[in-house]
Order: sequence, then structure tokens, then C-alpha cells
Amino acid sequence: MIDLYFWPTPNGWKASIALEEMGLPYTTHLINIGKGDQFDPEFLKIAPNNRMPAIVDPDGPDGRPISVFESGAILMYLARKTGRFYGKTERDRIAVEEWLMWQMGGVGPMAGQAHHFLKYAPQLDPPQDLPYAKDRYRTEVGRLYGVLDRRLAENEYVAGDFYSIADMSIWGWASLWEGQQQVLEDKPHFTRWLETVSARPGVQAGRALHAELRGDHRDKQSQSNLFKR
Repeated sequence: MIDLYFWPTPNGWKASIALEEMGLPYTTHLINIGKGDQFDPEFLKIAPNNRMPAIVDPDGPDGRPISVFESGAILMYLARKTGRFYGKTERDRIAVEEWLMWQMGGVGPMAGQAHHFLKYAPQLDPPQDLPYAKDRYRTEVGRLYGVLDRRLAENEYVAGDFYSIADMSIWGWASLWEGQQQVLEDKPHFTRWLETVSARPGVQAGRALHAELRGDHRDKQSQSNLFKR
């Protein structure tokens, strides 16, 4: 039974979706990022960067327990463990890793900044309504989704003709395109992919995990824990 340290965010969904898609049993431990659970010393032993998700697998390499932090590393670990969603050939795996790294270094950080400056920063005390930052990150997310749309014009999924952990990694952030002030009319292939992945039972189950706990983090304590520590 894998221990999942989780909060319902796009990064958290990567791990919950992977566990559901791979049919791995898991126990959820909530890390309330608004209350600062990510700074708890016991959690930091597992995730020293004070970010969730993280997992602990009692049946790790050589049958010994192992903890894994960083969402991309978790996806790669689980895909290797199960032999699923990583492609069948070395060329497949290279493509998966390319697009997984593209998400980790591009879509995740840029969409996260777009959310911050478009949604949260104007509500800070004092308000931080910064037109340059809003335009900068909204535009960069749009550019990245254009890259994805062109890729998907030639491939059913991001790494090729097979669904993979790369799709799992991108979907959570991409599904929140409205909050990033994006449009889909000019991205038909992105739209098709988004609908296809959204219809998967494993994605739906991973996305639904403690969905009722998602909040807007408008209170000062949440903002301090999320943005100022």
C-alpha cells in the first residue's frame, strides 16, 4: 500500500491520477498547503523542498521502502515500477521524458505563475495587480499551449500514439486553461486531447480525490503559507 501525501492541486493530481491509472492501492495523507502542513518536520523528511505530492512505497527497489518527492520523479518511478504508460521502446521513452520535462520546466511553472498573478496577487494585502506580470505569464502559457496543439496535430497523445505519464503530467494544468485566461478556438488538437484525457476513468478518479477541499486561499494565513514562506 503506497502512502500518498497529497492536496488537490494540478501537481497533486499527477500522482493521484497515476496511482488510479496504474491500479495501485494507496492511502492518502492530506497535506493542507493553506495551513502550512508542507513545513511539518516529519513531512520534510519525505519532501525536503516542502512541496507535495510525495509518496512512500513500502515495496521499493530490492523490496525495501523508499520515499519519492517531486511529481515528475513520482510519475517516472511508478511507470517503471508497473511497466506501464512509459512506452514500449527506447524511442518511446525518450519522447515521454522530453514532454514530461517540457511540462515540469514550462507548463507547470508558467501556468502556476499565471494563476498567481491573474487570480491571487490582486487579492493580496496590499493588492499586487501587476499588468506586466499578468500579460507575461498569460502570453507564455498561450505560447506553450500552441506548441502542444501543433504536437497533437501529428500525434494522438503527446509522446506519440500511446497514452503516457507525459499526458498525466500536463493534463491537470491544461484542464485549468480558463483560469489562465486562455482560449481553445484556435487550438483544435489541444481541445481534442483535453476531452479525450478528461474522459478516462483513472483521470476522473484522480481528479476527484478530495476535490471538495479545493479553495481560493483568500485568507491571510493561507496566502502567507503559500506565497511568503
